[in-house]
Order: sequence, then C-alpha cells, then structure tokens
Amino acid sequence: MLYSGPPPDPVVLPPVVRALAGAGPATAVWQNEAGGVTWQFGSGAGRRFVKWAPAGSGLPIVREAERLRWASRFSPVPVVLDAGSDADGDWLLTAGLPGDSAVDARWRADPLTAVRAIGAGLRALHDALPAEGCPFDWTARTRLADVHRRADVLHPESWHPVHAALSVAEVLARLADVPDDDRLVVCHGDACAPNTLVADDGSWSGHVDLGSLGLADRWADLAVATWSTQWNYGPGWERPLLDAYGIEPDPARTAYHRLLWDAGP
Repeated sequence: MLYSGPPPDPVVLPPVVRALAGAGPATAVWQNEAGGVTWQFGSGAGRRFVKWAPAGSGLPIVREAERLRWASRFSPVPVVLDAGSDADGDWLLTAGLPGDSAVDARWRADPLTAVRAIGAGLRALHDALPAEGCPFDWTARTRLADVHRRADVLHPESWHPVHAALSVAEVLARLADVPDDDRLVVCHGDACAPNTLVADDGSWSGHVDLGSLGLADRWADLAVATWSTQWNYGPGWERPLLDAYGIEPDPARTAYHRLLWDAGP
C-alpha cells in the first residue's frame, strides 16, 4: 500500500500556501504518495485548511472544489473559501469543520467509538446527498472503463496483498462481472477512516477529501470503509461499522469493490 498520512519529514511551503496563511503559521498535517500536502492555518472554530497538489500530480483538487460546492448544500463537508492554480500546482482553501480525523490518536485508542462514527456518518451522508440530482458519476461501469483505458500502466505491486498475486488480465476478468447495485447513492468516493471527522462526544461531525464523490452503489463506499479499519485499527472492526451503518455484510459486493478500488487510479 502506498504511503498517506502525517508528513514524516519537514515539508517545503509553496509560495501560494505561504501567501494564503498570511502572518500566521502553516502546519503540514497530511501528505500523500503523489506529493499532495494539506496544511492547517489557525486552530479552534476559525481554523482553515489548504490542500495543495504539485503540477502534473493528477490529484483532483479542481474536481474536489466542484464537488464540495455541490455537497455542502446537503451535508457537513468543508466549505470552499477559494481555489486556484499557478505554475507550481493547484490549491483549495476551505473552512475547518468541528472534530478530528477518526484516525487521530484519541480515536485510534478507542476504535469502537471511531468505527461506529464512521458507519453512522457514512449512512447519514448517503441519506442526505440527493442521488436524483447528482451531477457526478462514480459508478462501477464508468470506473471500470477507466481501468481498461489505463490497463497498460496499472501497477500490481502497489495493490493490497490480497490482490498482489493477480495479473492485470486476471483483475480485468474478475472486474468484468459487475454486481447489480444494492442501492444507488451519492458515494463519498474515498471512504477510508481518516476522511470521517469525529466530535468530542464520539459522534461523526463531517467528511473531508471528496475529490471522487459521485453516484455509485453504496457498497463502493462500504467496501473501502470497512477495509480501512484493518490498517487503521486492526482486525475485528468491520462488523461494528456495518452495524452502525445499519446493514448486513455482503461479501461478494465487498470483494468486487475492493478489487475495483485497488485497480483504480
């Protein structure tokens, strides 16, 4: 699995981020394998965040701004304050939400509370966002078409160990059998544990990182959300998340959507 988490080393501050921070400090709080970094400005209720992606990284900063502007009318997600691009990269400035990431040290030490918040929050998001009016597509067939377009540049070595022994041809063959939709909803698109925020009382308080938000079967989110409990909290936390969401396990849809997730960009 590729690295994504708090920066392990000091991060160079791009000029645009320095300008957005003004006279205050900018603290790097997250970094991904593609070179994207999230900085926090300030603290408490007035804190702001800026996501920055280097030019050519392919990270969906512009796409995320569009999705946040749409989704913020229906559910607690970051409000876009500003966004733009320059020669160095793309950036997105948002207002902070209450709560901390579900993988904050406090919640890693209390995984039952964290996974219940993730499950309840995901259900609330799926219920709140109107599928009928969603302008964004994340359905399995659309994503599978993209996988086929990129078949010659897929990287099996980066896939989860459960899929590591599969060839690209084997993966494409398995993905060809797309399961029927259980329930079509507006999915988060990256429902890993870090992207749910948890309030002090243990309830979910919002969602972040919605660059892939779009219409899809709810198991596209649930498969990834439950999977991420394994590497964030350890084994045994998938069922409490599904219980909090209010659904029984679906091994077939879970396996399919995890494989599609691995094969995705």
